[in-house]
Amino acid sequence: MSAPIASPVAARFEVRLATSAREIDAAQALRYRVFHDELGATLASVVPGRDVDAFDAVCDHLVILDHALDHEMGGAIVGTYRLLRRSVAERCGGFYSATEFDIAPLFDHPGELLELGRSCVDPAYRNGATMQLLWQGIAAYILQHDISLMFGCASLPGTDIDALAPTLAYLHRHHLAPPALRARALPDRRVALDRLPMPAASGDAVVMQLGARAAVAGLPPLLKGYLRVGGCIGDGAVIDQEFNTTDVCLIVPMDDLSGKYAKHFLNRAH
Repeated sequence: MSAPIASPVAARFEVRLATSAREIDAAQALRYRVFHDELGATLASVVPGRDVDAFDAVCDHLVILDHALDHEMGGAIVGTYRLLRRSVAERCGGFYSATEFDIAPLFDHPGELLELGRSCVDPAYRNGATMQLLWQGIAAYILQHDISLMFGCASLPGTDIDALAPTLAYLHRHHLAPPALRARALPDRRVALDRLPMPAASGDAVVMQLGARAAVAGLPPLLKGYLRVGGCIGDGAVIDQEFNTTDVCLIVPMDDLSGKYAKHFLNRAH
């Protein structure tokens, strides 16, 4: 699978699935540099300098290659995203998200499910063009496999729940999943999302609006993009000490995509 890229730098950049063990290794090395070296994760990886776990062997690995670098390998991997379909997970031990969330409500959704995870981009490539490539690659994968729903652990940097309280409250109040799709944080790991009191008076509406804007501004770009196309959030968050993040369960039903963003990327993936 490769997604079409319509841009002046199309000959330089490519988004597609990794096709060799060498490319997967390069993606794992990028993940290690971002998660461990940059973000302070304490990875329990069995391979030095690599972020590796048991799910890697059964997942598809979406990669962005810069063909101006590493000509021997056919381009340096500067972005990656890990993809796992329900039809594969059922044969191979389940989903990574189930280690943090009760995702049983999602299994009643008809069709093919897609778990997304381990997304990262090299710091030098964190710009709008790279985000477009990721979106186009995901859209092409959705169309190829007729995905009906996407989900995964979306990570907020840091584990200070008090500092993250405005963002978590915003997600709970404005993007909570409907009951039929409401995955829940596992009871022994659950942190409540709505930790802030509701305003007591109508005069606090302006304060609420300003707080919501600040919360949105602080969201990771990829999570913000999913919310724009109709994504929603499960109940509760989980502190991931290993990755130095606070995770929420992101859920994106394909039958309810909304807005110009979804149409833009799905149309370009045809």
